[in-house]
Amino acid sequence: MGTLFYDGSGSPIHIEDRTLAHLKVVIATRLRRHESFTLSWKHPDGEPRGRSTIWLHPSIPLRFVFDDPRPPAINGRWIEDLMNSVSSTGGIFLVDEMTEPTDQSHPHDNGSS
Repeated sequence: MGTLFYDGSGSPIHIEDRTLAHLKVVIATRLRRHESFTLSWKHPDGEPRGRSTIWLHPSIPLRFVFDDPRPPAINGRWIEDLMNSVSSTGGIFLVDEMTEPTDQSHPHDNGSS
């Protein structure tokens, strides 16, 4: 279980290492562009039920701490899904990793024009 420390507060945000690694890529990319956005997540098991949201801004300190010293392989599709969510009005909402490609065609589309 990884940990995100936000705004120098002592309240850690616990996020699974693999998820945190992907989130780090997205957050670093957006903050490097001087963009601000929200990050929301459902509370993990073992914490009070509910969800939380924080406002991310380039001037607010962040620290990513990983339990596993080796970085995981990055899933480009998941990065893309998270990057797309940043642009939405709701900001990033942590979603489960998609490992299967999404079929973008319509069920009745046979590909002919």
